[in-house]
Amino acid sequence: MDIDTYEHGVPSWVDLGTPDPAAAGEFYSALFGWDVQPGPPETGGYAMCHLRGRMVAGLGPQQNPGPPVWSTYINVDDADATAAAVTANGGTTLVPPMEVTDSGRMAVFADPAGAAFGVWQPGTHRGAGIRDEPGAMCWNELITTDVPGAVAFYRAVFGWGASPQGESSPAAYTEWQLGGRSIGGLIAKPADMPAEVPPYWMVYFAVADVDASTTRVSELGGTVVVPGQDIESGRIRFAVVTDPAGAPFSVLAGSADG
Repeated sequence: MDIDTYEHGVPSWVDLGTPDPAAAGEFYSALFGWDVQPGPPETGGYAMCHLRGRMVAGLGPQQNPGPPVWSTYINVDDADATAAAVTANGGTTLVPPMEVTDSGRMAVFADPAGAAFGVWQPGTHRGAGIRDEPGAMCWNELITTDVPGAVAFYRAVFGWGASPQGESSPAAYTEWQLGGRSIGGLIAKPADMPAEVPPYWMVYFAVADVDASTTRVSELGGTVVVPGQDIESGRIRFAVVTDPAGAPFSVLAGSADG
């Protein structure tokens, strides 16, 4: 669906830092049908990815050490006030609030467990113009080593509620809530995930067919990490994959609403 504005505290944008933006653009264009348009020189090689003529994601040269990653940005009314709240609640500032041309104001933080996330105070750029349809972002999920700590931190910084789903267990799922609706997910880091993988935010993209998409990922040089799996009594199917450079993301089809 088309979206023109986002509320304070709602994930509104995702982007990829990668060692080869041109190759990444070719991969995601072939997988999702994106039209990747490089930005002006002052954006440092950052490109905007479009679907149906609307911006849905960004990609640019990798800035962080380690493997390439997809980053989640949360819409805020005031990036500087959010930075103060992050610090007051035990988080760390990785990139202080800064202007990005006239597009908006951004900052990057890590929560107390080390999961990195960004915030976006919109200017002319309001965030992803499409959500929840094939080729667009549809969900953002925190995988962490400290679920209670995450609940306390994100509640204090963004006012999020936390709604556990199903019975309590080490693998229990929690949905982030804001204004009476679910805006993302939270789950404990699985025991079989390598110890060197830190807490992180996973980005999900909607697809029409998960299995067809994972096949296409493999054909394009990516890797299927978790093959298609059904949840919500089969109403939702998802898979975890990486692009050819190793950046993980998930693909999802279906709806909990049936």
